[in-house]
Amino acid sequence: MSETSTKPYFMRAIYEWCTDNGFTPYLAVKVYGGAKVPMEFVRNGEIVLNISFGATSGLKMDNDAVAFNARFGGVSREIYVPVENVQAIYASENGQGMAFEPEIVKQSDVEVASVQEAKKTGLGLAAVSTQLDGAEKISSAETSTEPQKKFEKPSLKIIK
Repeated sequence: MSETSTKPYFMRAIYEWCTDNGFTPYLAVKVYGGAKVPMEFVRNGEIVLNISFGATSGLKMDNDAVAFNARFGGVSREIYVPVENVQAIYASENGQGMAFEPEIVKQSDVEVASVQEAKKTGLGLAAVSTQLDGAEKISSAETSTEPQKKFEKPSLKIIK
């Protein structure tokens, strides 16, 4: 029997710590694999998401993924982030949180199907697949040239 990853447990713990202390929890996400996020806010294959109670609806953090609804530019979007795509979770107010080692995921038929579906529907959601040829390559369903709104540059304190 394979051992369950500790990553989703740490993510939920940091989220709870942030909310208990009145901080705003943010997820830093690498957009590849089965991630579904608004592509117009993705920069360099990454996106930072506010996952606070006030910014999300129906937040679910389980051992496989983080899923919720959120508004981007006034438009409600369904967000889905596999746990392996999460690079960090931290409090925006002080940068305290936890960063994670990048994980390499093999391409599956489901991911290829999600890319094709995103292209058909034109929803502007990331549905990308990872192709491995020695180094990680990211291919996205669509790209945008709109600048991402940034209020402050996030910082992380790595705890070992």
